[in-house]
Amino acid sequence: MAGSLNKVMIIGNLGRDPEVRTFQNGGKVCTLRVATSERWRDRNTGEKRERTEWHSVSIFSDSLVRLCEQYLRKGSKVYVEGRLQTRKWQDKSGNDRYSTEVVLQGYNGTLTMLDGRDGGRAAGGGYDQGGDYSSSGGYQGDGNSDLEDEIPF
Repeated sequence: MAGSLNKVMIIGNLGRDPEVRTFQNGGKVCTLRVATSERWRDRNTGEKRERTEWHSVSIFSDSLVRLCEQYLRKGSKVYVEGRLQTRKWQDKSGNDRYSTEVVLQGYNGTLTMLDGRDGGRAAGGGYDQGGDYSSSGGYQGDGNSDLEDEIPF
């Protein structure tokens, strides 16, 4: 094989508000829990079925962390593009545990708000334009959004 590819693309809803932690060196990480669901009708019973998968997402890009803090809330619909990373850690009993998460770090991550900055809960007409935020270049809007002028990168 000439090379390899580690890329993940997820569209889903946040299961809880973003969780931001600060490191001793001043850097930040934002953790998201994103739910994706698939729906189908059971062939035998005709019953509607659904299966939900939960994905852990860790964001290490300062600009994307600020975006998550300001605009994302539980229920927000997002598109996340990053890479898979598995960490090994030990629980309180000393047993080895593994967790796999989607990581957005450096130039290898994209976060798009699909239902606007208010998570689809804006009063009145609301804000229905999504926005694409890339850790490599800031906001990648369509030129028609008020949000382009509001977020400093």
